[in-house]
Amino acid sequence: MDSRLTVIIPCRDEREQIGSCIASVQAIADEILIADSGSTDGTLELVNQIGGCRTIEREYVHSGDFKNWAIPQATHPWILLVDADERVPVELAREIELILRGPPSRDAYWIYRANHFLGHRVRFGDWGRDKVIRLFRRDASRYEGDTDHAEISVSTDRIGVLSHRLEHYSVRRYDDYLAKLRRYTTMQAEQWHAAGVRSSRWRLMLGGPFRFLRSYVLRFGFLDGAAGFHVSMLMGIYAYWKQVRLWELQYAADPTNVEEPVARAGASHP
Repeated sequence: MDSRLTVIIPCRDEREQIGSCIASVQAIADEILIADSGSTDGTLELVNQIGGCRTIEREYVHSGDFKNWAIPQATHPWILLVDADERVPVELAREIELILRGPPSRDAYWIYRANHFLGHRVRFGDWGRDKVIRLFRRDASRYEGDTDHAEISVSTDRIGVLSHRLEHYSVRRYDDYLAKLRRYTTMQAEQWHAAGVRSSRWRLMLGGPFRFLRSYVLRFGFLDGAAGFHVSMLMGIYAYWKQVRLWELQYAADPTNVEEPVARAGASHP
């Protein structure tokens, strides 16, 4: 049975990170497929300099849509999908190599991620239990969901779990992450609105605080020190922003239709 591996790296404007990502997978990849969605910062020029990669390009709609377009273009039957801000450490690479040499007893595998916030490893809170399906058989797996958090659906339900973690440098600058939150929350609110979901006063008031307390207290985020506080707070902001944006879509007034107040006689104007 053919167990050769294509590593797919979706990217856009990732010149700072793409080189390290490619280097981390070169030892196990039979093919490295760079799926770019419109880079303008020299990412593809750097990929060409590194060499040994095949490049495909298309516009980005959302994560699941983009990855489902890239997956069938892989040459080999097994896929390892790695984002540009992720790294495959040596231990994980060896585990994947042994599984594919097997041959594999499953059609897909969950991989836990070691998340980093501004250079600090986060072991607890909502991020501490983060896992994703990233190693999978090409013809048995597709992403489902219309958001940037779509997950793989495996037609056979034969899914295993790997022992070693994928390194994830998800937040290198605060501004970068706030931009992601803006995109994530807008997309989610628009989907809720289209599906007829109504804004709730209680979710608006309590969703953010509950998400913070769940991550920071119930899931021991406080054990990560200042990084744990920042991550938990961002999770609370994420929950709050989703509800605010849904409320905005339903109730925000159009400023072009607001009548000007009638001036009282004798009133002075600046």
